[in-house]
Parts: sequence; structure tokens; C-alpha cells
Amino acid sequence: MKKLRVMSVFGTRPEAIKMAPLVLELKKYPEIESICCVTAQHRQMLDSVMEVFDVQADADLNIMAPRQTLSSITCKCLTGMDDVIEELKPDLILVHGDTSTTFAGALAAFYHQVAVGHVEAGLRTYDRYSPFPEEMNRKMVGAIASLHFCPTENNRKNLEKENITEGVFVTGNTVIDALKTTVREKYHFATEELNHLPYDTKKVILVTCHRRENYGEPMKNIMLALRQIAQTHEDVELVYPVHLSPVVRDAVKEYLEGAPRVHLIDPLPADEMHNLMGRCYMVMTDSGGLQEEAPALGKPVLVLRKETERPEAVAAGTVKIAGVEQDNIVKMATELIASREAYEKMAHAVNPYGDGEACRRIAEAILWHFGKRSEKPKDYHGM
Repeated sequence: MKKLRVMSVFGTRPEAIKMAPLVLELKKYPEIESICCVTAQHRQMLDSVMEVFDVQADADLNIMAPRQTLSSITCKCLTGMDDVIEELKPDLILVHGDTSTTFAGALAAFYHQVAVGHVEAGLRTYDRYSPFPEEMNRKMVGAIASLHFCPTENNRKNLEKENITEGVFVTGNTVIDALKTTVREKYHFATEELNHLPYDTKKVILVTCHRRENYGEPMKNIMLALRQIAQTHEDVELVYPVHLSPVVRDAVKEYLEGAPRVHLIDPLPADEMHNLMGRCYMVMTDSGGLQEEAPALGKPVLVLRKETERPEAVAAGTVKIAGVEQDNIVKMATELIASREAYEKMAHAVNPYGDGEACRRIAEAILWHFGKRSEKPKDYHGM
């Protein structure tokens, strides 16, 4: 019996964290040949995730260049995928989320008339420039894809509004599957500084900030807010794994370098990031993935953006939108630092993003779609 050749395509660290468990899950099925193509849109940060999950690429486009533009990333991905698709001849190409790799991978598949499966489908802010370019990337992939793997029922409803109703499955988010692999009780950090943080005696706050729509004045406001929080609260330590983007690094150097109780470190491998999240007090971030991961570990999240495409977490009470204005960020962080009641209310809210079985549901949906399973898999309906 000819195996179904499923190629997973990704290029950034967040994509890799969410796709690596799926690549490995697909290998468990005798009907599937699971292959992997990386674009290396983020080279160094991608490689660390591949190492953590022990996933090897069957094809590597290695496109990363200094100060690369969205156009250059998209063009290199698109042309590079031509050769990969011709050589590996996949039956289905899986892309994840909303990066330039995601859009280019889906478009390349369409040009070769290969079916596309969209993992983490249906997220929307309905503002084409926020997040930028992610909002339009995921909408365009939605128009191309034949299979749509939605983390939540709300994501499915978003697609329904766009008349996308065929091939839609609610699976939960694969990042919850990833946490089952990476988070361990007696974890020892390779980044030695993290082993010596006062988790038991102080409030350690994990911070990330890197999104393009926050470049400029919003990022300045966020950095000043973080500095003020650290200066004002002696019982707080901020830990900030700084993104490799030169724009982010320049802002961090200008506003946070030398600030008291602020630990600026290099980006962390996925397992270190997840275990730091598990030990910290709370999370402040403009990342999408952390809005899903932190609630699964019982950590409140303040989103350093004006909106989120993950309203389920806001509705559940695990996430609050702090915005990009200095005063509001400081006010909302101070409430969680000072009020045990406010903190506990967020920390004990139910995480809406899954039960750690998303990869299995996606694999079963693929097999059903291609006629290798008689029964359609059941949707995830929340915990």
C-alpha cells in the first residue's frame, strides 16, 4: 500500500515548537510517511527547537539573511519550495499559523496543485495591519487550504464567517502537546543564570517583546513600563530573553540595559523557555504562543498589544490585554503583583487551548480525509 506522504513546512522558532510534536506524531502511523522541510526563516532559534524535539529536516532552504525583508523571505521560500516539491512529491503540505514561511509554503503548494493543511487555522483580529503581516498571511492561507485544523470552536466560527466550512476540524492547539514533552519538575537550566533566580522569595516575571507592529513608539513605551515596574517593586525580578531582531536589541539596549532587577538574556531553547514559564510568577508578552502556553501552566498573562487573535484566553480570564501605553501596562502589572486575589483569579482560570491530544486529532483527520479511516474524528470541545 502506497504511503501518504505528508510534508510539514516551517521556518521560525514558534512554528517549530508547535509543529515538531506533529511531525513526530505522524511518524507513528504506518499509512503516513512524515517528512519535514524547514525554510530557516529564523536559523539559530529554529535549530535549537529541532534539537530539543530531535526532529531532522528532510529539506532545508536556509534562507535567513541579515536584516531580511518580508519580500525577500517570501520570494526565497516560494522559489526554494519549487525544487523541494518537485523532488519529494508530497501528497499534502502542512503549514502552521501565520508567518511569511506559512504563506509562501501554501502558495507554492497551490502552484504545484498539492493539497494544503493549515495547522492553527481560523485566528483573526480583523485588522489587516495588526498583527503585521500575520493577519493577512493566515487569511490568504485560509483561502488556499483544503484542511483547516482549528485550535478552538471560536476559530472554526471565524472560518465559517468567511464561508469556509469544508475540511474544518477543531483539534486543540499543538503547543499543549509540546508542553507534555518539555516541562519537567526537576529541570536544570543550561542557562546557568536561570538556576539561581529567586523563584521562591520574589516574583519572577517572564517578558518577551518582538512583534513588528510594536516597533517604534509602542516598543519604547513597553520598555519604559518594564523599567518602571522593576524600579518600583523590589520584590520583582524581570527575565527577558531578547529576540535576535536588531530593532528589538537596539530598543532593549537603549531603555533596559543596566536597569535594576532586569535580567537580559539570549533567546532560550524551547525546553528552557517552557520550564522558566512553569516556575515564573506571571508572563508579559506580545507573543502569540505564550498566550496559549502560560495558561496551561497556571500563569497569568498580560498581552503587550492592542488586541489579540486569541480571545478565548481573555474570555476564560487567563489573559488580559495591557496595550502598549506605559501607564496602563504599569497599572495592570502592579495589580497582579500587589493583589493576591487578582493574581489567583487569573492563575486558576481554565486554559481553553487543549488537552495535549491535538496532534493525534490532526493525524486522524488527515487519514480520514484521504480515505484511510472510515470514521471522522470528533472535534475538541474544551476541557
